[in-house]
Amino acid sequence: MAVGKLRDYQSHAIDLLRDSISSGRKKPILQLATGSGKTFIGCSIVNSAVNKGKNVLWLAPRRELIYQAVESLFSFGVRAGVIMAGERLKSMLDVQVASFDTIHSRVVRNKVMEAPKADLIIVDEAHLSTAKSRLEVLTLYPDAIIVGLTATPCRGDGRGLGEFYDDLVEGVSIGWLMDNGYLAKAKYYAAEVPDLSMVKNNKDGDYQEKALGVAMDKPDLIGEIVYNWQRIAQGSSTVVFCVNRKHARHIHGQFLEAGISSEYLDGDTPKAERKEILRRVDEGVTTVLCNVFVATYGLDIPRLQTVVMARPTKNIGLYLQMIGRALRKHSDKDNAIIIDHAGVIKENGFSDDEQFWTLDSTKSAKEIKQKKKEEKKEPKEITCGECGTVFKARRTCPQCNHAMIPQSEEIPCHKADLEEVTRAKRKVNKNMNWDEKINFIGGLRSYAYIKGYSDGWVAHTYKDKTGVFPNDPRVKYASRQKISKDVQDFILHKQIKYRNRRKA
Repeated sequence: MAVGKLRDYQSHAIDLLRDSISSGRKKPILQLATGSGKTFIGCSIVNSAVNKGKNVLWLAPRRELIYQAVESLFSFGVRAGVIMAGERLKSMLDVQVASFDTIHSRVVRNKVMEAPKADLIIVDEAHLSTAKSRLEVLTLYPDAIIVGLTATPCRGDGRGLGEFYDDLVEGVSIGWLMDNGYLAKAKYYAAEVPDLSMVKNNKDGDYQEKALGVAMDKPDLIGEIVYNWQRIAQGSSTVVFCVNRKHARHIHGQFLEAGISSEYLDGDTPKAERKEILRRVDEGVTTVLCNVFVATYGLDIPRLQTVVMARPTKNIGLYLQMIGRALRKHSDKDNAIIIDHAGVIKENGFSDDEQFWTLDSTKSAKEIKQKKKEEKKEPKEITCGECGTVFKARRTCPQCNHAMIPQSEEIPCHKADLEEVTRAKRKVNKNMNWDEKINFIGGLRSYAYIKGYSDGWVAHTYKDKTGVFPNDPRVKYASRQKISKDVQDFILHKQIKYRNRRKA
């Protein structure tokens, strides 16, 4: 069965993954932004492995993701068995798509079946794979290559996944995908931040769900959700993220009372009913979907334009997953709309902000991001007092032109609390300081070493980035370093430009 061709950035991501495995890594994570075609890329990897006679196991944490993987693999001409409660086992097939929980129950806990053979394991939503039971499944395969796929390679508290995975391969960013027309750009609106002073954190550093539900499930807050949706996003296909079932049912009821087509969905909704609800949303019959966690991962409905954040979270991964539901391109929408009733934009920033993912399990990606913002003195998010639009780096609202920052005042920016105000670091050009140039050319040299490219390629690529050849001793003799995200993105940019010129 014919499938579409890999996009340039998808092919580039697979090349980077192969380089990682060739260098001796056995458990790399491939980070791919929501909407970049993660499942398509995973299926392409599986197809290549099957053509080489390999056995493959695809592991997923949820039923919907399992069926989605099976259908996508079939589009590549790959038949896959399903190992999951209620499904008939087809053990003769070389590819098996399995539920983590079913494998753990049957193989690890009850020992009623042998672990399926696997030379390659694909772990879908890899950020959810670090629970004890799921790691017990993965450790059944000490000789297999294990590839994690995720848009957000971090735990609930933002820490890295390096306690199991041994390399982090980053694809293109959300911002790059937006700028190049692969994802819809987002507009942000924020209401007054609810009082969460009495809500404590759970063990993962996020809000305790029970107390959070009490704080958010108030008539005035729920009424504001419907009112602001009508004001900002009337008629748009919408998903609402709620704290718990009670909260979701109340919001759902308010939309119905306002005469708006709305449906409710949670983890206990029967499979057949859930399928019909999602079909109606996909076809535009249902306008608003109020849900509890079900739509967070794997929901692929490009029609969705608006995300209503009625659930506060400090979890940057969860936040990006939720916003990602509205970023896919669709003919019925010009942009995505994010309506924040939970203070999550102030907490986590914009979806296209640069992220600083790490494997370090002692560090939080969000903390690294905040430190970088302070070091660079990046502009803070500003909420318009007239229309609620959230923006930054300007004095007037881009939506209604309301003046927010007088000319006599500085535009607010992120600054470290105890940072000494000194003159800026000396720069050779307006874009990069010397540390950045040394890191950049070090990454280029590592990339050239892997690919077998010449020193001349390194010098000319460095000149394309900085405007000068690397003649200064500080960069001329810089040693190879880790290939950074900046290096990967710049090389991909050059490759795409070259291919476009060839086509022309």
